[in-house]
Amino acid sequence: MSHLPVTIPAGHVALEGELVLPPSAKGVVLFAHGSGSSRFSPRNTYVAEVLQQRGIATLLFDLLTREEDQTYETRFDITLLTQRLLAATAWLQSNPDTQNHSLGYFGASTGAAAALQAAAKMEHKIAAVVLRGGRPDLAGAIALRRVTAPTLLIVGGADYGVIELNQQADALLNCEKKLMLIPGATHLFEEPGTLQQAARSAADWFAQHL
Repeated sequence: MSHLPVTIPAGHVALEGELVLPPSAKGVVLFAHGSGSSRFSPRNTYVAEVLQQRGIATLLFDLLTREEDQTYETRFDITLLTQRLLAATAWLQSNPDTQNHSLGYFGASTGAAAALQAAAKMEHKIAAVVLRGGRPDLAGAIALRRVTAPTLLIVGGADYGVIELNQQADALLNCEKKLMLIPGATHLFEEPGTLQQAARSAADWFAQHL
């Protein structure tokens, strides 16, 4: 398994990340982290490790520079986050190590909205999307209706408020889709066993569709 530190050009900035390539991987999943998080998010790192064990490559990267992440408005600028995710997608498509891989998105919190907007723009070039504790409502109804990639929404069964937002988004999606509630989990999946359950479900979905 190769761990490659990468720098992704995105407009006038460069984004740091890590690309992990298991031997004979056929697909790669890009991670879009939530507000106030980074490529070092312990939850996303854990999910990425579960995917890698299933032979799926992963790209964890910073959607924002350190300076940008200091600003509340930038953290919630879904258009900007989507542009960054699309820049990373283009980088993977031109990288000799990954250009023949199928592509998936894993989005958490606000990153879920960026994953959906990017998937709507990329259409059939994205093979699968998984959202964990996501805010898909922030993607907007137009983007939600345009997503073609099979989409799994994973929500904590005790994440009140966010459950309803995911149900509303699920109703707008026209693609293959599934809404999964993890019993007893709150927004950050900190309860014992809940993150493991979410990661296994994500790995199953990507293994099926990538």
